[in-house]
Amino acid sequence: MVKTKHYFIILFISFTLAVLVHGQNQTGFISLDCGLPAGSSYIDSITGINYTSDEPYIQTGTTHSLSRFNSSIQQQFLENLRSFPQGVRHCYQLNLTKGEKYLIRASFMYGNYDEKDENPEFDLYLGPTLWASMVFENSTSVVVKEIIHVVKARYLHVCVVNTGKGIPFISVLESRLLSNLTYNTDSETQALEFFLRIFWFPEDIYDRVWQPYRRNDLATINSSSSLIRNSPFDPPLVAMMTASIPMNGSQTLNFTVRDSDPDVEFYFYMHVVELEELQANQTREFNIYLNDNLWYGRFSPTYLRGNTIQSSRSVKGGQFSMESTRSSTHPPIINAFEAYKVKELVESQTVEREVNAMMNIKSMYGLKKNWEGDPCAPRTYSWEGLDCSYEDSDPPRIISLNLSSSGLSGEISPYIGNLTQLQYLDLSNNNLTGGVPEFLTRLQFLTLINLQGNALNGSVPAGLIDRINRRFLQLKKSNSVHMGIMYHRDKNVGEQCSGYNSSIGCIGAVYCHNCFSSLMVV
Repeated sequence: MVKTKHYFIILFISFTLAVLVHGQNQTGFISLDCGLPAGSSYIDSITGINYTSDEPYIQTGTTHSLSRFNSSIQQQFLENLRSFPQGVRHCYQLNLTKGEKYLIRASFMYGNYDEKDENPEFDLYLGPTLWASMVFENSTSVVVKEIIHVVKARYLHVCVVNTGKGIPFISVLESRLLSNLTYNTDSETQALEFFLRIFWFPEDIYDRVWQPYRRNDLATINSSSSLIRNSPFDPPLVAMMTASIPMNGSQTLNFTVRDSDPDVEFYFYMHVVELEELQANQTREFNIYLNDNLWYGRFSPTYLRGNTIQSSRSVKGGQFSMESTRSSTHPPIINAFEAYKVKELVESQTVEREVNAMMNIKSMYGLKKNWEGDPCAPRTYSWEGLDCSYEDSDPPRIISLNLSSSGLSGEISPYIGNLTQLQYLDLSNNNLTGGVPEFLTRLQFLTLINLQGNALNGSVPAGLIDRINRRFLQLKKSNSVHMGIMYHRDKNVGEQCSGYNSSIGCIGAVYCHNCFSSLMVV
């Protein structure tokens, strides 16, 4: 049998072992019980995690409590949900730390909350990228989607989208801050979608959910000693103090990890610690094969020191074989195992500064538009009133903002000045007051500004007038706004003014040539 070697990484990093009381330290946790009344919170009796209402994170939707909820077999956070009967896309905004790695988890249980007994289908998005299409076998099915992702901005949008097959909803939304030393991929566009996590223990500092893995051909060994150090992935301590080995003296431990899609690729994480204090003439040494190809070896675990072996690049699933070497006196050993499917996040987010600008504009004017999630991405769900540029290698940029007849009042928002690629600005037919702001002169790509139908006054800034005169910009305005141009009697020299005072004349002048010979202020 030919066995070619795969690349591997094995992590031996000394970490101080701390005593863990699950739920005590929840720094970096966001735990939202969707549909819980505003201002409410509780501590989950199983995990000790503090759950709060989702109200501050979402502006739309209808809350529900399940009338047939069974608290004896279902966790408390599944009792409520938020549904979205109006509109198409609805997004939560989680304020996170840019460049940090997070575990994001969304949970769903329909529970026949609407008494229609019709399981809905809808899409789930992580930022601008389709994460999953949600399908439910029955009303009590609990579907959990989990992904590990390095956030590219100071926020992350998690959205549900109505696809015409029922009303979207969500039961729970959670984020957990992870160590950047863990769960690395070979591409910045790759996220890790949860597939398998063997063994389940509640004492997990990252609130990862582990599942049992029992087989009749495996024996269990454990230790009452304390770990000298754990792996930097921090698997649950109980898991690391319990391990599986082959029964009946077998020197091979096999298990299979496959997806229904044969093209799916994975990242694998194998957590191992030696729990037996071997004598000088004893060894535990083995090789690890994946589909008959050497994945890692030779490996000899260290007594009471946690290790994590991981693939350094994505690979397809198949059969793992852990085989003892000829010199080994003890069989292979494994404590815990994780598998994640590769999720390519190829859709770019809108430039962060422009997203912040649009959110501030929405807040400043109290706009009731269904502006949620990323303003430009995905393109199908870009915000009403916006046009964006979509270049292959660049993130989307906002090039047109139309807020005509939107009930705006007050001054022109200074946040518009952060939309530096803006070409078209329509603020017509509102109740805007004050002057035409100077910051508009810094928007060098503007070709059209429509300010008609407002209560604006004063003069147009000189920088805009210069661009108008050079035919780079078209300005539509009301009569209460004047151009502030004073022309001297000398037809060859004139002044272009940002303002005009009857006592001192032109204010903020720049000179022009071949002007009209009359004197006037427009």
